[in-house]
Amino acid sequence: MGVIAWIVEGTWPACVDAARRYAPEPAGLDLLYVGGGDVPGIAHGAFAGLLGRGHPERDPGARLEDLGAASAARLLDAAEERLGRPCGRMERYGRVEREVVAAAEGAELLILARDGDRSRLGPHSLGPASRFVVDHAPCPVLLVWPAPAPGLGTIPPPPRP
Repeated sequence: MGVIAWIVEGTWPACVDAARRYAPEPAGLDLLYVGGGDVPGIAHGAFAGLLGRGHPERDPGARLEDLGAASAARLLDAAEERLGRPCGRMERYGRVEREVVAAAEGAELLILARDGDRSRLGPHSLGPASRFVVDHAPCPVLLVWPAPAPGLGTIPPPPRP
């Protein structure tokens, strides 16, 4: 396996641009989308608990799954178009951070974008899922800013002794 670019709504263009720049053309490149299954699962549970199991055609969880799959396909289509070269597409569902780490097993490089506080440098520039991925990825990680990085003056002060 070659390079994986983790595609997330809002930060995916930076990951695709980094893949174009840092993943050599002959390297295999996969665009990875991971959807959490929690929202459709909650809807399934609420429907079953409140309205019973007699009318599965009314279950809102199935509709949410369909909407999520269509959204993932559009996001991957846009990323593939921006990439402008052949690539693979991977869709996984579950605990996002764990699915990304599992998908990166055997990869040569994982590209992801900062998704936290973008107004300053420091540890808060990573959200919880991205922090988990950076800490547990089984391969080298390229972490990119989705916009120009803030200046060095935004580094938080050192902790008091």
